[in-house]
Amino acid sequence: MKFIDEATIKIYAGDGGNGVATFRREKYEPMGGPSGGDGGRGGSIIIEADRNINTLVDYRYTRTFRAQRGENGRSAECYGAKGEDMVLRVPVGTVISDKASEQMLVDLSEHGQRAQMASGGKGGLGNVHFKSSLNRAPRQCTKGDVGEEFELYLELKVLADVGLLGMPNAGKSTFIRSVSAAKPKVADYPFTTLHPNLGVVRVDAERSFVIADIPGIIEGAAEGAGLGHQFLRHLQRTSLLLHLVDIAPFDEAVDPVYEAKAIVEELRKYDEALYDKPRWLVLNKIDMLPEAQEVVKQFVKDYGWKGRVFAISAISGVGCKELTYAIMQHIEENKREAEDALADTGLVNESAASIAVTKKEV
Repeated sequence: MKFIDEATIKIYAGDGGNGVATFRREKYEPMGGPSGGDGGRGGSIIIEADRNINTLVDYRYTRTFRAQRGENGRSAECYGAKGEDMVLRVPVGTVISDKASEQMLVDLSEHGQRAQMASGGKGGLGNVHFKSSLNRAPRQCTKGDVGEEFELYLELKVLADVGLLGMPNAGKSTFIRSVSAAKPKVADYPFTTLHPNLGVVRVDAERSFVIADIPGIIEGAAEGAGLGHQFLRHLQRTSLLLHLVDIAPFDEAVDPVYEAKAIVEELRKYDEALYDKPRWLVLNKIDMLPEAQEVVKQFVKDYGWKGRVFAISAISGVGCKELTYAIMQHIEENKREAEDALADTGLVNESAASIAVTKKEV
């Protein structure tokens, strides 16, 4: 299946059914009066997040969706049936924006989360609503309202705790194969990874996190070189970035320090918020170096890095276990800090509420 992570669709909610103007004509009731029923409401367009869907490929070619129209009213005060709602299912992590204004409307980040994007039109009124003592045979009725219509932009941002950042062939796919059950394609040519891959890393029985293997970017990606910034949106939800660097490139003319700086600069050009995320330096392929420790120290010095550094070999697994435990600890600490912050906010709100109640009583 082709990976599609963005799509533009047009949605049309159903129009409301028309009201009718009819009169009762029964035996012994020749002047039975008005009996026209109302039209039914049009169907709405609802978008639902489904964890069983991984891509927006369903919206690649079918881009127009119309909900059912409400039925017209009938005689004998029978109301028209409501139009059936249309439910569009998208992957968890889909962000929906209005195409014209580019304003974000909803972020479907949980399985089963729903959002009504277009409301069906209200049904028209039958002539039974217009009868009065002065107008005993009304012939007025109203048409149903037109359903809402929008052009929406769907953008999938994968839900992952950790994102891998690096040049093509830095070993990102090999690393995710080493620490998780995911099996992304691995080869010795650039751009092997053409779409994001997710892997669940299980540290212990009930401790795990999700890691995203993002296609590598190269210098000049902001100007469209290589795959450009096409998939960097998938790193925006992560809480930690791992910057993988090939410290033992096959081509001796390649400078790992220069390439590492170039990638970070492309990240900064794309999104300052993404650039400011916690980022660890992971030096890969140390098994190919006779004096790995010295090379690592020299790289860190030349790169001017002050953060956390890990030296691993993704293909042999050296250092990978220690890295995954460190990542798990970092994620758990962040969760505890977030929970404590929410608890403090709750206490503050509760205190403010009690103060407000006290003032009201006084």
